[in-house]
Amino acid sequence: MGSILKRTGRWWWIPVIIILLLVNFLAAQFHKRIDLTNEKRFTISSPVKKLLGKLDDVVQIDIFLKGEFPSGFKKLASSTGELLQEFKEYSGSNIQYRFIFPDEQIEGSSRTYADTLVALGVQPINLKVQLKTGEQTQFIFPAALVHYKERVLPVSLYPGTKMLITPEELNSAEALMEYKFANAIEQLTQNNKPLIAYSYGNGEPAGANTYDLVENVLKRNYHLFTMDIKKEPVIPDTFKLLMIVKPTIPFSEDEKIKIDQYIMHGGKVIWFLDRLNAEMDSLQLKNQVIAYDRNLNLEDLLFKYGVRINPDLLMDLQCDFLPFDVNGNKQFEFLHWNYFPLFESKSNHVINKNIGLVAGRFVNSIDTVKSDDVRKTILLSSSANARTIATPALISGEENRNAPEDAQFKKKNVIAGVLLEGKFKSLYANRLPLNIMDTLERYGTTFQSSSIAENKMIIVSDGDIVLNGISQGQPLPMGVNEYTMETQYQYQFANRDFLQNCLDYLINNSGLTEAKSKDYTLRLLDSKKIQDERTQWQIINIVLPVLLVFIFGLIYQFWRRKKYSV
Repeated sequence: MGSILKRTGRWWWIPVIIILLLVNFLAAQFHKRIDLTNEKRFTISSPVKKLLGKLDDVVQIDIFLKGEFPSGFKKLASSTGELLQEFKEYSGSNIQYRFIFPDEQIEGSSRTYADTLVALGVQPINLKVQLKTGEQTQFIFPAALVHYKERVLPVSLYPGTKMLITPEELNSAEALMEYKFANAIEQLTQNNKPLIAYSYGNGEPAGANTYDLVENVLKRNYHLFTMDIKKEPVIPDTFKLLMIVKPTIPFSEDEKIKIDQYIMHGGKVIWFLDRLNAEMDSLQLKNQVIAYDRNLNLEDLLFKYGVRINPDLLMDLQCDFLPFDVNGNKQFEFLHWNYFPLFESKSNHVINKNIGLVAGRFVNSIDTVKSDDVRKTILLSSSANARTIATPALISGEENRNAPEDAQFKKKNVIAGVLLEGKFKSLYANRLPLNIMDTLERYGTTFQSSSIAENKMIIVSDGDIVLNGISQGQPLPMGVNEYTMETQYQYQFANRDFLQNCLDYLINNSGLTEAKSKDYTLRLLDSKKIQDERTQWQIINIVLPVLLVFIFGLIYQFWRRKKYSV
């Protein structure tokens, strides 16, 4: 550089500008980050790199975080842009993204992007903005739409409905972002969707309260079939998973044998079971209801696999709200309802890692029992302030006239959801009726006394977790309490995220769970130390740069005088 300046004389600034422009051009064309974090926070996982490298067409991603937002949402938008720019590095021109105002009109349509997002089940956050003309309502959609060819999938970037994002929530959202985008891209680009069977022959729900489950989860990501087990000779192993959601009619031995053999042949099952009959409809009509055992006849089957669902009800001080007439004058107040527990993620598995609260209703407790070669992972459990009540249990709306006695809530980590993995043993080993054996052989299968390979299933002792409420005749998103709509207590809990994670883990083998299992360490500043050393660091940040420039100037002037002095 010195020789260039010497030759150019008074035009020395021209090559300097050219070099700076060249450096900026190269920096704009080529991006490279060095990840110095312990958890490799800014390093794309290998399965995601492989997925991005295999794209055969453009994936267009529209992010709806454009506008004037609180700092948390601005940081979320910035993190989204940085991640997608990294995606672009590994996919060439096959990843394109842009930030859009939600209220923009879709080209060639009278609808706005906000209308499309709501239709796809994305819930906005109602933000109050103070303007010169007064307070104005602004709806924020912390979400993105991923387009591939003629397909589209929404991606939630922040699973809450609060107006301000805490550092912990922002950290959790950033930790899951890589997985969520990669998972959406994988679902859109795969040609063969897995087959799922939904059981309906034992009183399982099939009405409006399954809308979110069916339309926004199962049909969107899988090929869905409904099945009445009693009418099928066997459950075909072409189905990757069998869903059994809140049955109300007991299972016959014939049906149990079919489920058992489906599992022994490698089929996955996810159970969402209410052992007790306790419904809000009955409680609202009579202000009280007696919870009693449904007698589903599944106790011996589940016990053989390593789980017992108890005939009791879980009550938790960490719970959702319901409106109650506390003084009998039809003046309703929103109070905690201990029968609606909120399960906080322990983040001990990729299924429940970095998800928010999961809302339950009239949940039973679960015990794990000894079962050789079966590993058990607790996915859902109560807070440290819980209790269980045995059946028959009288549930009354009068309970909330007085505050609950906290001393009774002494149990902690009461199990409500468990993952079982390993080699399961059949309940019917050495006692299978000959006619059933003949039926199996007739349909090209053989009886298995144990799993042909390692298998897995998930058991949750609440059927309502994956169902949605109804408000004014319209289905709500999963995890939204219909009794708190249009109130300050309205919130969308992470039920859908939990379900989707369960399905992904049981069915998908792409390796994307590596992206989900990343640990993002939240490194918060010490607030007390900040307060104590505030002045010191202000001086360092303001005075030190000026002082360094001044010292550099003195040195430079000294060097010039020495060099050019006669």
